[in-house]
Amino acid sequence: MKSLPVLDAKAAAIDVGSEKLHVSIAGEAPKVFGTLTVELEALREWFRAQGVRTVAMEATGVYWLYLYEVLEGAGLEVIVVNGRHVQNVPGRKTDMADCQWLATLHAHGLLRGGFVPPADIRRLQDYQRLRADHLIGAAAQVQKMQQALERMKVKLHDVISDLVGVSGLKVVRAILQGEREPARLLTLCDPQIQKKKAVAVKESLRGSWKEEQLFALRQGLELWETYQQKVADCDRQLERLLHQLAGPTPPAGESGGGGWPLAPAKDPGKNAPVIAHCQQLLARLCGGRDATQIPGLSVYLVLQLISEVGTDMSRWETEKHFVSWLGLAGGRKQSGKRKGSVKAHRNRAGRMFCAAARALAQSVDKALGGFYRRLRGRLGGLAANVALARKLARLFYRLLRYGMEYVEKGLKAYEAKVLETEARLLRKLAKKQGFVLLPALAK
Repeated sequence: MKSLPVLDAKAAAIDVGSEKLHVSIAGEAPKVFGTLTVELEALREWFRAQGVRTVAMEATGVYWLYLYEVLEGAGLEVIVVNGRHVQNVPGRKTDMADCQWLATLHAHGLLRGGFVPPADIRRLQDYQRLRADHLIGAAAQVQKMQQALERMKVKLHDVISDLVGVSGLKVVRAILQGEREPARLLTLCDPQIQKKKAVAVKESLRGSWKEEQLFALRQGLELWETYQQKVADCDRQLERLLHQLAGPTPPAGESGGGGWPLAPAKDPGKNAPVIAHCQQLLARLCGGRDATQIPGLSVYLVLQLISEVGTDMSRWETEKHFVSWLGLAGGRKQSGKRKGSVKAHRNRAGRMFCAAARALAQSVDKALGGFYRRLRGRLGGLAANVALARKLARLFYRLLRYGMEYVEKGLKAYEAKVLETEARLLRKLAKKQGFVLLPALAK
């Protein structure tokens, strides 16, 4: 039986834990290190002494991140693999066996590493994910405030669109200050609310003012304000980091200068960060390419996408590889004549593209909006959403790698194909009904 060749006799692997690191080189007897800083430095020096050039590890929670930074700083090639793809023989799992098995596979060149963003993008990612966690916490406190109002039979949040909007906050703060008269509370609302919903607002503000629920309402409001302050702090850190990554503003008129061909400003959304000239900063970060020119991608969504995938699309060989990594490509499972499907796992970036696709569901954009609606009628909304998200991901990949001219060329070709298809269907329908089309429509 032909044995597998050893491609790298010094390939190492690490089984990462919170307290111990089990290390093996090419499947040899493991060595155990701790996870303190001094022990990580000792591991790094031991690798250097052994002549190790590449290290593999599984993505285990957050425990691999600090180790990855130490080894990356030492100039080693670090491969982070999916634990599901390198499972050991069932029933014989130990940390010692895991690192040996991983090292053996790595020495034979059988491991494929996952995508890890560069260090600068990881910094952006940390701020962005922390900000997203704060938004989730703030939303939970809004639900607590609504729950307290419900317990007091106050239905204000059912009448106005946003309890933490300008009018809602004024009314809630007045209630906590002791105001109970519905007519006076109505005067704090926006004039449009007073004009169109005066009776409904006054009736919704009649309730039983329980002391314990007023206390819960006050706690929810204070915590919501705290989260809003933390979100604002994250916005300042994001702005500072974006200025560092984008570099100084080039003089206008130079190649790649300050006059970026930016898309018209879009609605940033309720939870968008407050960052001055965010669109210009992102365009400079992407080498002068404004991703908001793609329909459905706002400035905030582009910031989220860049924090997850970076700006270097050459990390994926083709756009199909990128779409597959996002989890937007269909899975396949075949054994003989049997063919099945495997549900693809969408990562954060893939779910962001799906959210952008939902925003285009009722868009007047002839190409992308019509594409979604045609598929929805034939395959259903879920399949249409994934298909449109896949198309947006391809446009995003093409723009960052090849530029907007390449994207516009593809969009124009697609629009021409759509028009041709519609004209063909129109001619077929006219022939079936016995109508005669005008020359302009018959083309």
